[in-house]
Amino acid sequence: MILARLFFEFFKIGLFTFGGGYAMIPLIEKEIVNKYHWLTTEQFVDLVAIAEMTPGPIAVNSATFVGYKVATFWGAVFSTLGVVLPSFLIIWAIASVFFSFQDNNMVKAAFSGLRPAVLGLIVVAVLSVAKIAITDYKSVIVLILVVAGVWVLKIHPILALTISAILGLIFFK
Repeated sequence: MILARLFFEFFKIGLFTFGGGYAMIPLIEKEIVNKYHWLTTEQFVDLVAIAEMTPGPIAVNSATFVGYKVATFWGAVFSTLGVVLPSFLIIWAIASVFFSFQDNNMVKAAFSGLRPAVLGLIVVAVLSVAKIAITDYKSVIVLILVVAGVWVLKIHPILALTISAILGLIFFK
């Protein structure tokens, strides 16, 4: 029964979240942490960090991680299938008709409304993670260095994560 629950919950997350993995974070937190208590808040913040650092989409990485924690191998398989299937079906349906409707004013208006909504979901995810991740002045320093490094100096995100890990070893050992 737990495999079906994992599949359904991640299917629902995949189906009702637009804007990619970052936009899914608030819904994943609500279902996985608050509703089912499959992860603690601290584990959830670690999940976001791991899902961001590992190759692949954040939603797939998150689903795989949670599924494995809850029900090992098959939990990971069912959770991953659950989160991927809605996107596959939606993209397949949209791709079959999109090009004939892409210049439609209603379609353009809908996408104009979705863009800021997706940004809003990403901001909520950032604020949610920030409540746990920013614990003292050292974590603020790491945050500022990463933002400055990636945004201003244009360093690669992988380099920023590597530097952050080194700073973590220095600051939080």
